[in-house]
Amino acid sequence: MVKVGVVGGTGYTGVELLRLLAFHPQVEVAAITSRAEAGVKVAEHFPSLRGRYDIAFTDPASAPLAQCDCVFFATPNGVAMSQARALLEAGGRIVDFSADFRLKDRSVWEKWYKVSHASPELLDEAVYGLPEINRERIRGARLVANPGCYATAVQLALLPLVETDHVDHRHFIADAKSGVSGAGRKSEVDLLFAEASDNFKAYAVAGHRHHPEILESLRSLEGASGRKLGLTFVPHLVPMVRGILATVYARITKETDFQALYERRYAGEPFVDVLPQHSQPETRWVRGTNQCRIALHRPMDGDTLVVLAVEDNLVKGAAGQAVQNMNLMFGFAESEGLEQIAVVP
Repeated sequence: MVKVGVVGGTGYTGVELLRLLAFHPQVEVAAITSRAEAGVKVAEHFPSLRGRYDIAFTDPASAPLAQCDCVFFATPNGVAMSQARALLEAGGRIVDFSADFRLKDRSVWEKWYKVSHASPELLDEAVYGLPEINRERIRGARLVANPGCYATAVQLALLPLVETDHVDHRHFIADAKSGVSGAGRKSEVDLLFAEASDNFKAYAVAGHRHHPEILESLRSLEGASGRKLGLTFVPHLVPMVRGILATVYARITKETDFQALYERRYAGEPFVDVLPQHSQPETRWVRGTNQCRIALHRPMDGDTLVVLAVEDNLVKGAAGQAVQNMNLMFGFAESEGLEQIAVVP
């Protein structure tokens, strides 16, 4: 039994993590932190968890995190990097939902996040937590940087192409849409119902923080060695609560059976489902699950390959992938606690 601490238990990814851990047979949740809700019973704040948790939120300063085997940081950027060193020295392991340890290059990280990194000595040790490329390294990791939600969908759509030489690697395009929960549980004008509902818009067109994360990760792949890799990535906000649809475009330079290529690459992957050719996946096909479902198209039999990838941004894009990483780190079955079927409708 693994004793778990959750830092930041009141956000959307935090409560999603608690939902998943409630059914994990190898986990005991020993601490759930929140400064604002310290002393309040978790099940009072989230009635959906009634009967599953009988503990209260604790202030992070007094929470027994050093006694936990694994600590999840479901927190904004900047929190985990200030606390990670002490927890690692106490013998624990960490899965961080934020961007604090996703990039290896400190200068690039500080350029995008506009603050000095508090634990730069841990950047090299941190393992990027996309199991489909780093499974063996994750098994031995003390510190795992859980990927961003967009970064997960876009990379899973691109991996088989980046690892081979059948498309132009310099001019990938990723057009991705996300529900409003991707922005977190906070009050902002553009997330108000009257602003987001009946509306559809692009944002961060000049540059999104997941962009350097995607490029750094893909460039580290063995099959990408020595190749120039270029990506135009534009995210969009759509008026739904959860879900991501990433549409990725690549120009074909060498013929192959792309359907077979993807099926081979993801054969045996528990959470990547390559759909039959010409499928058109919908976000509701993965709602509440740790699945990423992928479909391939070649419009008009032309020279452009279109890859569609759908995931739940709160599960495979955050909390579910974090549990998947914990399972690998502690030697559990990778799918333990993650076998939910999508909620339809």
